[in-house]
Amino acid sequence: MPNIKSAKKRVRIAEENRKRNKSIRTRIKNITRKLREEKDPKKAEELLKVAYSAVDKAVKKGVLHKNTAARKKAQFNRLVKEK
Repeated sequence: MPNIKSAKKRVRIAEENRKRNKSIRTRIKNITRKLREEKDPKKAEELLKVAYSAVDKAVKKGVLHKNTAARKKAQFNRLVKEK
C-alpha cells in the first residue's frame, strides 16, 4: 500500500482508467460478436458504422493503438463484405 500522497492518487487514477478501458474494450468485443452473427447485410452495414465509431473513440482515448484500430476496421469490413 502506498504511503505517499501522489502514489495514492496514482493508484486511484490507475483503477479509474482500468475500469474505463475495460468498458471500452468490452463494447468493441460485443459489437464484433454482433457483427459476426448478423445475417442481414443491411443491418451488418449499420453495425459496421457503429463498430468504426467505437474503435475510433477507443483510439482517441488511448485504449487502442491506431494500427490495431486499422486492423480491426479491416477485419470488420471483410466480415461485412462476406455477407
